[in-house]
Amino acid sequence: QVQLVESGGGLVQAGDSLKLSCVASGRTFSSETMGWFRQAPGKEREFVAQITRDGGTTYYADSMKCRFIISRDNAKNTVYLQMNTLKPEDTAVYYCAAAPGGIYSYWGQGTQVTVSS
Repeated sequence: QVQLVESGGGLVQAGDSLKLSCVASGRTFSSETMGWFRQAPGKEREFVAQITRDGGTTYYADSMKCRFIISRDNAKNTVYLQMNTLKPEDTAVYYCAAAPGGIYSYWGQGTQVTVSS
């Protein structure tokens, strides 16, 4: 079992930056691939970024590749999402997830990010 708690969301203006954090507890955090997803109002949940358990490899959705950075600190059981040059279309609830065995099966409760124009 993995418990995930996100934080760092809020209301910002277009062009601002924001850093989300996700603290994990339960299973061995350092053995899990971790990811960030988001869900905007009226839309399906979409993939944002993923990081392998050692932090050596990252993947991004094309629309976020140049603006967002995923990282992790296994000593702190924490994964981060640095979001730069935010746009109103980035407004969504952002979720942290863990993927034991390669399947995202543990999810946090989400943190709201609102970007005003």
